[in-house]
Amino acid sequence: MEILPTISTFFIVLSAIFVAIGWRLVVKKRYKAHKKVMLLGAVSALIFFIIYMSRTVFVGNTSFGGPEELEIYYTIFLVFHIVLATSGAIFGIVTLVLAFKRNIKKHRKIGPITSVIWFFTAITGVAVYLLLYVFYHGGETTSLLKAILGT
Repeated sequence: MEILPTISTFFIVLSAIFVAIGWRLVVKKRYKAHKKVMLLGAVSALIFFIIYMSRTVFVGNTSFGGPEELEIYYTIFLVFHIVLATSGAIFGIVTLVLAFKRNIKKHRKIGPITSVIWFFTAITGVAVYLLLYVFYHGGETTSLLKAILGT
């Protein structure tokens, strides 16, 4: 199961790449291609979420295993990432619903905001992955609350 964080991080990065490509396509007025690529981005994000939640439910979350003096900074950063990811997911769903309902005027207004939130979510997600599994060895794998609060 050690590979799951790497796979889920891959899918969140892939979703951000698709969103960036989709943004470029809409600027070029290639709307059909934009729709396809953005749907690929949404599917990639959904695959990430399924892997992440499955791991969380069945394995647990990994606490920070780096130096104790950095733990508070990691925790603050993690909370920031979680808030971004949650708001990004909500914005993403709203943006998709607006597109499917053909409410293009609102979709055009909220889409760029959603994309920026999603880019920062992906970047901070990669940073969390690097801090947990690359730069430092992950700490104890435990429940989500214990991982966040360090209790």
